[in-house]
Amino acid sequence: MTSKSKARGSGQKGSAKIRNAISTFPKLGLFVFLTALICLAILSGTNLRPPLPLYVAGEVAAQDVLATQNLLFEDTSSTLAKRRQVAELQPPIYDLDRSPISKIQDKFRLIFDLINSPRASVSEEDAIRWQIEELLNVEVSRKTYNHWKEERFQTIFYTQALPYIVDMLNKGIVADRTLLLQNRNGYVIRDLAQNNETLHSVAFKIGDLSTTKKGLLKELRSKGKAPLRTRNAVLALISPVLTPTVTPNRVETQLREQIAVDAVDPVYYSIKKGESIVRKGERVTLPIQIKLQALLAHKNQRFFPYQMLGVFMTTLLLGAGLAFERRGRRLCSLRNQDLLLTTMLVILFAGGAKAFTLLQSSFDGAQHAAELLPILYPVPGALGLVGLIFGIRRCSVIALIISFLCTVMMSGSIELFLFYFLGGMINVWLVQHAESRKDIAVSGLPLMGGLLITWVGLALYQQLDIPELAVGSVFAAANGIISLLVVFALSPIIELIFNYTTRFKLMELMNLEQPLLQELMMNAPGTYHHSLILSNLVEAGAKSIGANSLLCKVAALYHDIGKLAKPQYFIENQGRAKNPHDKLTPAMSTLILISHVKKGVGLARKHRLGHEIEDIIQQHHGTSVIRYFYTKAAEQDETLCKNDFRYPGPKPKSREAAIVMLADAVEASSRVLADPTPSRLRGHIDTIMKGIFSEGQLDDSELTFSDLTKVGESFHRVLTGIFHRRIEYPEEQRNGCIKNHEEKNGHHERPEKPKNGTAPEAA
Repeated sequence: MTSKSKARGSGQKGSAKIRNAISTFPKLGLFVFLTALICLAILSGTNLRPPLPLYVAGEVAAQDVLATQNLLFEDTSSTLAKRRQVAELQPPIYDLDRSPISKIQDKFRLIFDLINSPRASVSEEDAIRWQIEELLNVEVSRKTYNHWKEERFQTIFYTQALPYIVDMLNKGIVADRTLLLQNRNGYVIRDLAQNNETLHSVAFKIGDLSTTKKGLLKELRSKGKAPLRTRNAVLALISPVLTPTVTPNRVETQLREQIAVDAVDPVYYSIKKGESIVRKGERVTLPIQIKLQALLAHKNQRFFPYQMLGVFMTTLLLGAGLAFERRGRRLCSLRNQDLLLTTMLVILFAGGAKAFTLLQSSFDGAQHAAELLPILYPVPGALGLVGLIFGIRRCSVIALIISFLCTVMMSGSIELFLFYFLGGMINVWLVQHAESRKDIAVSGLPLMGGLLITWVGLALYQQLDIPELAVGSVFAAANGIISLLVVFALSPIIELIFNYTTRFKLMELMNLEQPLLQELMMNAPGTYHHSLILSNLVEAGAKSIGANSLLCKVAALYHDIGKLAKPQYFIENQGRAKNPHDKLTPAMSTLILISHVKKGVGLARKHRLGHEIEDIIQQHHGTSVIRYFYTKAAEQDETLCKNDFRYPGPKPKSREAAIVMLADAVEASSRVLADPTPSRLRGHIDTIMKGIFSEGQLDDSELTFSDLTKVGESFHRVLTGIFHRRIEYPEEQRNGCIKNHEEKNGHHERPEKPKNGTAPEAA
């Protein structure tokens, strides 16, 4: 034995041990799948990236620092500056209080009552003047006092001076209006009597004590024609009493400033993932230091338990979709093999995505390249592997799981998830429509095109700029190439470990040079010819309803390999030889015919054809009755049990197995038709298919009435081509041909036409 054959043998033994271990524990797949989801959820909420370096203002950065995630943090200095600005813009509050007017008037009335008192003799004038000085809180000269006593002065005071002062006080005057000029944003005067507020600009004219006095003197000079002496006396009387009616309210001003400051939203600084914070050799400024501190403060947390729980719950719900993938059923059984393969792919690519983030964080390239690097990750390749094995519905569920986990591991956005999912489903569609390895290789171009279109659409939605769009397009095209390489590299490993019949393997098994098919051709030529015709029938039928035509075609080639054990017991292989069933009882003949199913499964397992083909071989007769021998036995013994003449089954569990069963019965029984015209073929096909359906053989399959109609039409087209009309030769030539044929091969009689639409396996 060569070293190569020894290595192959040891590899097959190793894979056989793995498959035996898988089949030993029926719940192993579910346990491993749930354990993997828990571990990946923990991994998704764990920060594995190295801590960011912290540089203070003034230092020179020793390396490039890129933002590892999108981050929004408060800029405290900007917030304080903004609030300070709002406080400064708040106009001060002034109260207009007219209550001092009545007090001033009362004081003037009291002063003049003292002056005009009839008891004010010359001896008492000093005492009265002293009282007035106390009221005014200023010294009053005798000369001024005597002038106040004059009737003309008092007339001018009451008719001109006091009304002017009262009018000015009602309008409002301040102590010093130069203070108002400092309020560049205006000021608010709150009228306490009328309970209203008025915002005045700086240009608003409002009097103060000084301007009021000057205005009074101008009023007395221009309108009253009062002499200077009188004007000075009036000013001497009014000046000590005059008080402002507009005063600043500092408490209310501070309160309103605080309300305005509290209404100011904090200033947040946004950092985008992949954004360059500082470059190597660049001097760090204070804003850069603040960014580094914000990123470092957030990244100090190593575990995110809520994220872990959320990821586990989401993936668990997505994983539950694996149990709902079969059409027409609420739940479907999940094999260990399927769950373990799904688990392996999820761990491989989701864990690889987490490791990919470490590569991304150390990527010393342009900002756009670092940020868009996840587009290069070959998630479509993983889903291409899934498409080699599973149907479209299960592929969709697995695509959701892998795309979601890879997006979470890379802290990506919904756009990245959509890129992974849509790109993966494009690859699934391409793989499942490939008929050869060449088709798989050529599918790289449409895959690249599909990924490019997907990326451009998402980039336009995100309103990315031209450099980002260009870099992402390069990565998307490269993703198509890498994904194609992933499919070619990992598919043989999956076939070896899990014994799956991938499309690659189906393409290899379809080669008629396969040793098993060569043996069938040499030892059972009739069965071989029947299998070839059947492969054409099932391929057409599967394509008509969207089933897996490649699996159907290959399964049809191998469905009767169990007849290799005793080929002479099947009529298509007997030729001119005597029928060995003539010497056997019907029960024994039935056992021999039934045994070809079990032996076929054994040969398929020995030659590692895959579970899918094994299942179709086992199910292609379902639990149907071998009517020829049952009828023959019933003529001898009417007490026979019909179930003793049934195939063990089970009934077909998939559309592909059901199509093989229908095509097998139709092709075998069509050979007994005397004149296979198109109309007779159509009626014959309908009879056979209705008979199989009425027996309940299709109850567990996924075929609908619409599917049966389409399959029957495709069978009719193929059989019509096989039994096409030929031109008739002249009588002598035709008789001569028949005679020569009989001399060489002998006359072969047609077997008896089957009853109840079931073809005989032997006659």
